[in-house]
Amino acid sequence: MSSFVSTELFGGAIVVDLPAGFGDASSIRQVPDNQEVYLDANGLTSIIFDILERVDESTAATDQDALKYHFHDIASGTNDTTRFWHFGSATLTKLPNTPAYVLFATQEPSRDAPQRGPQPDFTGILLTLVRLAKEKTDIVIAVNVPHVPGEYRPEDVDLPAQKLSPHLEAATAARQKILETFEIKDWSLFVNEE
Repeated sequence: MSSFVSTELFGGAIVVDLPAGFGDASSIRQVPDNQEVYLDANGLTSIIFDILERVDESTAATDQDALKYHFHDIASGTNDTTRFWHFGSATLTKLPNTPAYVLFATQEPSRDAPQRGPQPDFTGILLTLVRLAKEKTDIVIAVNVPHVPGEYRPEDVDLPAQKLSPHLEAATAARQKILETFEIKDWSLFVNEE
């Protein structure tokens, strides 16, 4: 994932650099209006941008709680085993005064989960939360990296020792590029009904 392409999201209201080999999923399936989904043409990684109603303080007392809330909203109901490896704040280079937060988690599927194809050993999830208080909006960016047997070498991964697979290293580079290039061009995208 070393080359990136400037990509317009939500009709050009948001611009961000994404890995060159990723394509817009809306060309092959229906995607909700509040979401943009990009799929790796040569692998299983996906990058999803969600525009959501801002989680307020009564639901999540801190920004880190809001990040966890969005993670659980995405991952709930799977019976997967979740492990959190990292939480932190982040800087959006083109929106330096906008609060942003990141987490890295993994999910291992339940052994009794219904299977619709190859079952991953685990999925790495790099989540970014962009908090737009004035617009009452949270933007959630998820980079999902399934690790399916035969698609990676288990000996390349040792998460407790902070050894990432090549897939996770590429996903981390993609998230970093998103943080560096994410820019809102048209703020009217966010309808703020009082």
